[in-house]
Amino acid sequence: MSTGRLEAFSDGVIAILITIMVLGLNPPHGADPSALQPLIPTFLSYILSFVFLGIYWNNHHHLLQIARHVNGGVLWANLHLLFWLSLVPFVTSWMGATNFATWPVALYGVVLLGSALAFTILVTLLVAVHGKDSALATALGNDLKGKLSLVLYLVAIPLAFVIPLLAGAIYAIVAAIWLVPDRRFERIAPR
Repeated sequence: MSTGRLEAFSDGVIAILITIMVLGLNPPHGADPSALQPLIPTFLSYILSFVFLGIYWNNHHHLLQIARHVNGGVLWANLHLLFWLSLVPFVTSWMGATNFATWPVALYGVVLLGSALAFTILVTLLVAVHGKDSALATALGNDLKGKLSLVLYLVAIPLAFVIPLLAGAIYAIVAAIWLVPDRRFERIAPR
């Protein structure tokens, strides 16, 4: 089967997740700028999560631009990815509301790790469907950024129990790594 429905469904889910997150931003009770100060942790967690969801949307799009077809295993792997991404609004809200406390920061990392592992599984199954010599496999290469992300999450999660803000900084570093445009897919994608 083609990738069209899979991509459209995933786009819709990610759009809904972003909408849920923004609806969780409540206005301050005061009318002056100082009323915004208590909302800074909530807004910072929202920005970080918005960036992560944007990164997943972007990379998912690039991945499916090269993929020509999917099978049942790929569909389930995609749902697995969407499951982890669907938890992002919850952990975002909890982390912001608790001013980056230990457990919320750790659970945020678990959700990011689960999302990264799910994306890795999706990629692995797509390569299996298309073959190790396919344009998709060539574009992915050794996926250094993906492997580095997993390692950084594995470091940050236990670190959240010692220095939660440093763990949050590591999550932000992973996002920054992925914000650098990844041209692997654009070089190979059909025009």
